[in-house]
Amino acid sequence: MHTLSPSLYERDAYQVYLREHPERRSGIRFDVQWKTKAPIVGTLRLIIEMRGIAEGNLPRQLVLEKKVEPSGRFSRWTDFTVSGRQYKAFGEVTAWRASLWDEDELLGEQKSFLW
Repeated sequence: MHTLSPSLYERDAYQVYLREHPERRSGIRFDVQWKTKAPIVGTLRLIIEMRGIAEGNLPRQLVLEKKVEPSGRFSRWTDFTVSGRQYKAFGEVTAWRASLWDEDELLGEQKSFLW
């Protein structure tokens, strides 16, 4: 759950509460909106890379990847979820990058300020 009600104010207030109470968090989800324009020649992959800090200030990196089908004229949404033990072991996310690849060719990316 990311909010207690449909209100944007309630959503933002709940997110502040979760930041202040990390023991109440159970995971993180990335919802990525993407679109392809050029013809695809190989396997299309959407990749999420996360950097973070776990207990003891140890740096962590996690890479999540999904094969996706070309989007045609319209954009598509793909979700990535890290939860349970994997989420707890990873720790706090400090930076992220989402990228779309056609085999070894980077088609596009979006990344956080600290990436």
